[in-house]
Amino acid sequence: MAMEVSLLTVFIAALITAITTGIGAFPLAFAHRVGDRWLAIGAAMAGGLMLAASHSLVSEGNTLDAWRTLIGIGSGLVLVVLADRWVDQHDTPDIGDLQGANARKALMIVGIMTIHSFAEGIGVGVAYGGGEELGVFITTAIAIHNIPEGLAIALVLVPRGVSVWKAAGWSVFSSLPQPLMAIPAYLFVSVFEPFLPIGLGLAAGAMIWMVFAEMIPDANKGLTASGVGIVIVLAFMGMFAFQTLIPH
Repeated sequence: MAMEVSLLTVFIAALITAITTGIGAFPLAFAHRVGDRWLAIGAAMAGGLMLAASHSLVSEGNTLDAWRTLIGIGSGLVLVVLADRWVDQHDTPDIGDLQGANARKALMIVGIMTIHSFAEGIGVGVAYGGGEELGVFITTAIAIHNIPEGLAIALVLVPRGVSVWKAAGWSVFSSLPQPLMAIPAYLFVSVFEPFLPIGLGLAAGAMIWMVFAEMIPDANKGLTASGVGIVIVLAFMGMFAFQTLIPH
């Protein structure tokens, strides 16, 4: 292991990736009025962004270990379904200004994105275990990827009445596992590395469920089926193009 990299460097790098997630909420500062149609468009856009993020996670996991990634996807599906049932059976805690069904929606997407961040934090730590140059490269890539993921969270929260600043805060909160997981992953690369494809798959499975169980039904309330499909594909293309600009 390249021990010349300090723990503080690894922590700060992972913290930066978490902070950049909040940037994704800022474009919504220009949205002053949100009607049912725009609520539906936001849900469809979030769905497209999450599908593209899931595609990226599965592709990355596949290069590491296809079967472990597949196990992760199945685990993510089981966990998110169990979590959804638990939330349905209990009173959903208020999320900022949100209550009831809106709070439930917010809780699910923030929770799923937080699970996703554990895998990214391990990725940062494992990368720095391979040397500072690799660590900086992977950290930069994850930080840039996090911006549209923060936008996906904001597209669910802001149309429901959460301020842009609070949405940015929740986006950053969802990424806090990154600096928390980066340090142990860096110190114990050999222990954490085998779990990385499982973590990537787990996050992807949870996000794919969220898209089809929550985002698309919401989008169908204010758009035609064709309109939902168009927005999702365009959002997917935008995220995919954004990811393609980052060398892997």
